[in-house]
Amino acid sequence: MKKLKKIILALVVLVVVVLIAVVAIAALYLGDIVKKGIETVAPPITKTSVTVDSVGLSILSGGASINGFVIGNPDPADYTSTNAISLGKAAVSLEPKSLLSDKIIIHSIEVRSPQITFEGNPFGKNNLQSILDNVHAPTGGGTTAKSTTAAAKTPGASRKLEVDNFVFSNAVVTARITGIGSQPLVVTLPIPDIQFSNLGTGPDGITAADLTQKLLEQVIDGSLSAVVAKAREIATGVANDAIKGATGAVNSAATNAVGQGVDSLKKGLGNLLK
Repeated sequence: MKKLKKIILALVVLVVVVLIAVVAIAALYLGDIVKKGIETVAPPITKTSVTVDSVGLSILSGGASINGFVIGNPDPADYTSTNAISLGKAAVSLEPKSLLSDKIIIHSIEVRSPQITFEGNPFGKNNLQSILDNVHAPTGGGTTAKSTTAAAKTPGASRKLEVDNFVFSNAVVTARITGIGSQPLVVTLPIPDIQFSNLGTGPDGITAADLTQKLLEQVIDGSLSAVVAKAREIATGVANDAIKGATGAVNSAATNAVGQGVDSLKKGLGNLLK
């Protein structure tokens, strides 16, 4: 009997050890799977390069981190900068057991201090508007939960998701503005914080492709609004300076003309008196 108990105990210990090993291995490789998923889903949407340095994931705690997420510029040869959007680190909190269900529950996504690069004419061609056009192109504008885009057809892109809270804060955009002055103007601008909640709470959830589209729309719209406002401010200043310069030139010319007229009048009166 004692021998049987020892055998059962040994089997239980063995099962526990195997389970721990399986969890450890899953945690080790699941990050790579998520990384590959991001790099597979995002490029067909942005039509640019999208890379991720690493993804850390803890199955037990439900905590995750995405490190070195970078969206490249469209048509890199047209721009001096390589990247359009760079996220140093994004923190994700999710429901661990939902990883095995039909819908993954993500409690929160927090992106702090991301770097955004704008390059081009705010009122014409620029890198961020090109990416936004690419995001809208497959669906003809906007997003739908049942998108049939190429990105949505990518394996894993149609997996149901729920995002309870998304925060994008302390972002700055470095803008290289052309088309206003004779030389490109470089300015750094803060971007208003972006926050929304309760995405995909219904039974259909939201797909990774649609979530990516929504996030990019919010981020790029906020960046473009800030750059356009600054560009208008700069353009107004340039216009005012031009008006002042023109007015000064006109006033100077008028003063000279009056002076010459007075001199001529004096000479005419002098001749008349003589």
